[in-house]
Amino acid sequence: MAKWHGFGRCKTRLSKDIGKSNSAKVQSVMTKHTISVAKFLQENKLIEISFAISGLGEGNCRRWSRELGIKKFNLQGKGCLGEKMKRQIIINKKFCIRHKIKNIIFIGTDLPDLCHQDLFNTLKELQQNDLILGPSNDGGYWLIGLSEKIMSSHIYLPFINIKWGTENVLQNTIDNFALTKMKYKFLEKKIDIDTISDIDNRK
Repeated sequence: MAKWHGFGRCKTRLSKDIGKSNSAKVQSVMTKHTISVAKFLQENKLIEISFAISGLGEGNCRRWSRELGIKKFNLQGKGCLGEKMKRQIIINKKFCIRHKIKNIIFIGTDLPDLCHQDLFNTLKELQQNDLILGPSNDGGYWLIGLSEKIMSSHIYLPFINIKWGTENVLQNTIDNFALTKMKYKFLEKKIDIDTISDIDNRK
């Protein structure tokens, strides 16, 4: 899930401290880093990348994807984050069935310390768990992995009753699974880069 790094159109909180031009550069670097990590696993035939983009029209999305070396892209569309993720699941469902892909992993592009091992661990844990969450410092998550079980019969469960953009996103997501017998597991907590203090806290 990525947002176009246009001047004044991304990292608005960060731009208040370092300027619109610099915050756009930060977003661009983090997006390219995320793509490089994912492409490593794709080249080793462990995943397939679907690039979900906001902030651009279809033509510009195609050009950006081509520049990054990604064949498959979609527009995120309107709505909250949960609606955008559900839309990507629906859009990619036929592709997943055709290529016998059972799990879907969503990652954002705000993590300069995302590494290959994070995705390796997610793939491994999805063999034993139904839901994988990477907690972030702001109360949300930097990754969510959905198993075949969720994909087949509980597709909306991780996205309902969520107060998106608040410090309760992770807890709301866990609460949705409280009455089920599905298993979930956490990855290492990471810091999403949204403000200058997020950068300071990583030092």
